[in-house]
Amino acid sequence: MNLFVIGSSIAFIAYMLAAIAIVSRLFHPKGPNHSLVLILAVVAIIVHTLNNAHFFFAQTEVNFSLPNVISLVSLVISLTISFVALRFKVNLLLPVIYGFAGIWQLLMIFIPSVETIHLTTETLILISHITLALVAYCILIIATLYTFQVAYINFKLKHKNLTAVVHLPPLMQVENQLFTILAIGTSFLFISELTGFIFLDGFLSKENSHKTILSLMSLAIYLTILWGHFKQGWRGHRVLVLTITASFLLTLSYFGSRFVKEFLL
Repeated sequence: MNLFVIGSSIAFIAYMLAAIAIVSRLFHPKGPNHSLVLILAVVAIIVHTLNNAHFFFAQTEVNFSLPNVISLVSLVISLTISFVALRFKVNLLLPVIYGFAGIWQLLMIFIPSVETIHLTTETLILISHITLALVAYCILIIATLYTFQVAYINFKLKHKNLTAVVHLPPLMQVENQLFTILAIGTSFLFISELTGFIFLDGFLSKENSHKTILSLMSLAIYLTILWGHFKQGWRGHRVLVLTITASFLLTLSYFGSRFVKEFLL
C-alpha cells in the first residue's frame, strides 16, 4: 500500500469522524464538541494538503486532471469554512463540506490521474487564470452553501421552531456574511473572465465557447443578485434560486466538458 492510499484513507476517516461528531450533537443542548471537531479537521486538512501537493506537482509538470482539481476545490472550501467556524456558528455547513471532502479523498484512490501541463512562460499565464477561476469558484460555492443556511434558518423562524436554530447564528448575521462572500467571489470571477479575454488566445475559440458563455451567464446572474440585494432589497427564496442557478452554470462551465472527456469518453 503506497503513501497516497494511506494518506487518502486517513483523510477520509478524519473528515467523516469530524462530520459525524457535528451531526450527532447538532441539536444537543451544548452543541457539538468543537475541540474534537477541530482536531479531526486539522488532521484531515493536513493530510489532504500533502496529498494534493504530491499529485499536483510532479517534477516540471502540473497535474490538472479533473479529480485533482475537485480535490483542491474541496480542500480550499474545507480550510476556509474551518477558519470561519473558529469565530462563527456554521454547524450546518461543516458536515456537508467535510463529508464531500472525505468521500472524494476515498474516491481518489480508485480514480486514475491524467492530463499534465508543462511549466513554461505561456502555461504560467494559463495557470494564473485557472487559479483565479478556482478561487472564484470556491468562494462562490461557499456563498451557495450559505444561501442554504439562510433558507433553513428563515424557514425555522417562520415556523417558530426556535429549538432548531438555537445553535445557529442570527439570520441577519448570516445574510450579511452571505452577500459579503458573494461580492468577493463575483469580483474574483470578473477578474478571471477579464484576464481570460486579455491574455488567453483560445478563450473565445470554438472549442472553449461553451465554457466562456456559461461562465459569463453565471457572472451576469451573480451581478444581478448583488444589484437586486443592494438596490432592491432582494433576499430569501429568490436569492437562493438565483445563486443555485448561477453556481450550477459555473460548475457546468468549469467541469462539464472535462467530466465527459475524462470519465465518459
